[in-house]
Amino acid sequence: MARLMTQIIRYSRRSITPVTSTNHKNVPLSKIQICSLRSITTTHNLGAGRLYTDKHEWITVTDQIGTVGISDYAQDALGDVVYAQLPDVDSVIKKGEECGALESVKAASEIMSPVSGTVIEKNEAVENKPGLINTSCYNEGWLFKVKLLDLSEINSLMNEEAYNLFLKSEQH
Repeated sequence: MARLMTQIIRYSRRSITPVTSTNHKNVPLSKIQICSLRSITTTHNLGAGRLYTDKHEWITVTDQIGTVGISDYAQDALGDVVYAQLPDVDSVIKKGEECGALESVKAASEIMSPVSGTVIEKNEAVENKPGLINTSCYNEGWLFKVKLLDLSEINSLMNEEAYNLFLKSEQH
């Protein structure tokens, strides 16, 4: 997560205020003060954003619980997803190993776990309506939640900026 930096424009306002002799003694009344306030901050927050694998899975982590799904690139490459086999609750999964599968009208693809841990929830809505992956891969189309065994495993994943660069490379 340390690689993920989010820029937030917290406040942006422009105001034009006439300057009067009561607030600036040496400024003529005909001058206008223009005030533009803008604050851009960067935040580092575990769970603030998605991390990606080179196999196009993503994970967000909050309090050692990871929510896993596939990227927009992956769902687009698959086409219309028609079947989702997700790992069962209480399954122990290992980073980099197959833990499920997706099938589409064009292809089939394994789901590779981005982390090691125990599955605590699977998205039954996706199993019943796999098209959610295509319409909302980052929200309603998430796949499963996992209690992480080793939080440091996320350090080897790509932040969004690195993932976008990866997509532009020939490696993917």
